Amino acid sequence: MTRRGSLIAAAATLLVLTAGVTPATAAPPSTTIRDGVTQPVFPFADAIRETVYVDTGLDLDADGVGDRVAADVIRPATAQKVPVIMDASPYYQSAGRGNESERKTYDSAGRAVKFPLFYDNYFVPRGYAVVLVDFAGTSRSRGCLDTGGRAEISSGKSVIDWLNGRATGYTAVTGGTAVAATWSTGATGMIGKSWDGTITQGVAATGVAGLKTIVPIAAISSWYDWFRSDGVSFSGFGSPTSLASGHENANARSRCGAVRTEMTNGSPSNGDVTPMWTQRDFVRNAANVKASVFAVHGQADLNVKTLNYGQWWDALPASTPRKLWLSQTGHVDPFDFRRGAWVDTLHRWFDHYLLDVQNGIDTEPQASVERTPDTWTEDLTWPPAGTARQVFRPSESGGLTTSPSTGAAAFTDNGSGSANAWIASPDSTSASRTLFRTGALTSDLRISGTSSLTVAATPSTSTAHLSAFLVDYGPATIRSGEGIRTLTTESCWGESRTGDDACYLDTATTTTSVTAEIIARGWADLANHASLTTPTTLVAGTKYTMTFRLSTTDHVVRQGHRLGLVIAGADTSQISAPSRLPKVMLDLAGTSVRLPVVGAVPEATTHLAVGQVVTQPDRAHGRLDG
Repeated sequence: MTRRGSLIAAAATLLVLTAGVTPATAAPPSTTIRDGVTQPVFPFADAIRETVYVDTGLDLDADGVGDRVAADVIRPATAQKVPVIMDASPYYQSAGRGNESERKTYDSAGRAVKFPLFYDNYFVPRGYAVVLVDFAGTSRSRGCLDTGGRAEISSGKSVIDWLNGRATGYTAVTGGTAVAATWSTGATGMIGKSWDGTITQGVAATGVAGLKTIVPIAAISSWYDWFRSDGVSFSGFGSPTSLASGHENANARSRCGAVRTEMTNGSPSNGDVTPMWTQRDFVRNAANVKASVFAVHGQADLNVKTLNYGQWWDALPASTPRKLWLSQTGHVDPFDFRRGAWVDTLHRWFDHYLLDVQNGIDTEPQASVERTPDTWTEDLTWPPAGTARQVFRPSESGGLTTSPSTGAAAFTDNGSGSANAWIASPDSTSASRTLFRTGALTSDLRISGTSSLTVAATPSTSTAHLSAFLVDYGPATIRSGEGIRTLTTESCWGESRTGDDACYLDTATTTTSVTAEIIARGWADLANHASLTTPTTLVAGTKYTMTFRLSTTDHVVRQGHRLGLVIAGADTSQISAPSRLPKVMLDLAGTSVRLPVVGAVPEATTHLAVGQVVTQPDRAHGRLDG
């Protein structure tokens, strides 16, 4: 249906309602459940719109009054209490939300007209309120934007407290009169992609009462792991201060210098973990989570790297109800890579956890993984039953086996290496990398979870940065680029009204054929071999042992393919080169990779011919929005 057609249909519905039933005799609609889901019975055109400014209990902009965050509310016109779907964001007046970069718009009375994304169009007619919150220091909120800090978390938590009668909301950003959320059941589900998804985890980690579920999409679980990796800084990502500066409002720019200074001092470029990073690590408080979790992540996401969902998932209490979607995409919302199934699944998820509808979604398979473009498999639990750690060791002959090894291998960091160059031409030697492979696998090998690499490395200089990659060597068709392209056709999801239509541009899958695919990545500064908080000055010619993390994955290396491990210097597509470029000698007896393997490790032969590698361009990174 086109935008125009949707508006005509909505107008026709209103004509029927007003012509056929008088207000005096019409029975007020109430939440209706049929076939296990809520039905659209509340006219979207009648929805109530208001803005409430909620006191966060902070005064980070030091203006002598409490910082208030703007919560734009749209809810059904009904006397019954309704649950809330919340998306808190710094982007509503800057980068916008979704594939079409939608921003909030307002009428002359200051009420929100355009609520970005489809949540209001689809869920308000089904008996939900939708609340879009401006982070502190952005858009119409006061206070300071502190990139994952206490102001950001309070931007979401304080609104949940207000919905449950524990915080005060006002009719104006300063002054005004108090207003209560008498229309709310208090049950809240937070959802969002990227930075918006990150705050869902930060708020959930506070254990706030009333937060029943979160849906983090491509979300950061520890801000250190967006800006840094085991002692080394990602290039192109800037700092917490620079990230915030692109989204601050005028009040924050003029009054939040102290907050910016605190973030700058707390994020040294050397990549060390500081108390500021620890405060912004939500994994450490995941035990407090009381909400259910529906996580979504693209396995090719080089913006918010997959380690973020893996460590969050592993840290959640065992009792946490959970669901996981893993796509082949980059930094993409499921609305844009699996739209129909996404809307249906999200609908049932919210119905169950916010309205207690017994629709069975809590007993369905926990994980859904895209194996080939648009082909998905499911697991009852994730990681799947039978997953266990298996150690693989590189050999001097270039093999990768489960047997002990001896000997040495070396590479020289030339200051311009990249992952795509290093994984290419695996049958050729290269001074800038070390490459080890199994033989051709006699059956499939599934790797599911977070791997780690231990190196025994001797640098020739006082600085050394390391990069490592797990590679599937064999022919495959995968999503290319970010994994989607935008079409000119539209589809509509919910009801439309003037200024806020429910129609969005469709997308299509993009694919390419490859003979090598990176399935996990890791980066580290050897100077942090003993501690991520305190680096060591390396002594040339001295051997150091360091264990660092590789990204979380769920990948099947198919029968006939070969599993590869590449270890090299600075991957300059992601991290900066060290100040003094080293040659690094690896003691293979002390070097190994620990993989979460499902089932037994298959045998390998040495009879697979590997053709020319077709590499993929590195996905865009350095911007969190989108």
